[in-house]
Amino acid sequence: MDWFSTTTEAVNTAFYVMLAVCVTMLILVTVLMVAFVVRYRRKRHPKAEQIEGNTLLEIVWTVVPTILALGMFYIGWTGYKFMRHVPDNAVQVNATGRMWSWEFEYANGKKSTELYVPQGVPVKVNLKSADVLHSFYVPAYRVKQDVVPGMDTYLWFQPVDTGIFDIFCAEYCGQRHAFMMSKVVVVPMDDFLGWVEKDVAPAAAPTADGASEEERTAELIAAGERLGKVKGCNACHSTDGSRLVGPTYKGLFGRTETVATNGENRQIIVDDEYIRRSILEPAADVVEGYQPVMPKVEIADEEINAIMEYLKSLR
Repeated sequence: MDWFSTTTEAVNTAFYVMLAVCVTMLILVTVLMVAFVVRYRRKRHPKAEQIEGNTLLEIVWTVVPTILALGMFYIGWTGYKFMRHVPDNAVQVNATGRMWSWEFEYANGKKSTELYVPQGVPVKVNLKSADVLHSFYVPAYRVKQDVVPGMDTYLWFQPVDTGIFDIFCAEYCGQRHAFMMSKVVVVPMDDFLGWVEKDVAPAAAPTADGASEEERTAELIAAGERLGKVKGCNACHSTDGSRLVGPTYKGLFGRTETVATNGENRQIIVDDEYIRRSILEPAADVVEGYQPVMPKVEIADEEINAIMEYLKSLR
């Protein structure tokens, strides 16, 4: 029989019990220390006396701390077991950490950069890393799990109240680690079902037959903008001209850049071929003044085409 109903309750219980024990011991030790200083001060006992041991006292201060330590261990262990046992009715969401963003994918294929979950229902988050070590941390639900490259892991929580709560990366993962943030958005079940079924089509879905060239281009640009968020591109590339980890998207297409290719500098013009090569082989042509830190991204050809149209729109 579980003592707890949510992960928040499990962690809070262990914390408050240990806090209570620590505060009690602090008060006890402080009071005894002051009492001994007063009672055995030099003025009252100018001549030192030999004090023999007290067997009962020694047994007490050995047994009591042992019981307290075992009790705290038991509460922590039961909480840990509870947090690793996922309820059968949990909503499944896949989360991928990459430098420097989180991507969430739902059972029907929908993807988002924020974690939408239903109120009052357990949520299991299946975690993996696309590049380096990350750590998925949601303080509101007292859950944190390291996300190790090549290893699939998970955590779960059950939101009680609707609202928006922070997600952080709690493991240093590179230059923009501090900006690797997202949100848990908790909504009523009906709202969640409506949201998860909306716009399920792939981000770069083909335009319907009969659409004009302008309509096709507009849809590709919109799809490219969505992909920039979902794939984590916006974590390193700005759209307003500001300098981040990578070159800004603003005015990028058609610009002349100096790049390092196989250790030698050369000048190129940013075109379709260069963009495609930079996405598929990030370290092939490194722009002067930047580090080769871009990870490989799982991406389809139609998604690359959408991103290129989006970049062209920012000229």
